Amino acid sequence: MVTQSVDTNPEVERFQISLLRKASVVKRFALMQSLTSTTIQLSKRAIARSNPGLSKRELDLLFVKYHYGEKLAKQLREYLNQNRDEKK
Repeated sequence: MVTQSVDTNPEVERFQISLLRKASVVKRFALMQSLTSTTIQLSKRAIARSNPGLSKRELDLLFVKYHYGEKLAKQLREYLNQNRDEKK
């Protein structure tokens, strides 16, 4: 088996993979969900640290821009502005 990680001992990696293979679908999904949540939180924290003066909304729009593209972020901004104007 070719190792997947250059900084993990191959024997440890084999053990980790065997544990994942033995885990139930529910357990694997929970692990994936946890990893995804952590990644999103870390990304949002990095964006906030790099842009300390922005509102939560502007930070969220930057998150969308960085992860899904400027076009979608622009569409989301327009949609949010339209909804805000309609509620007034």
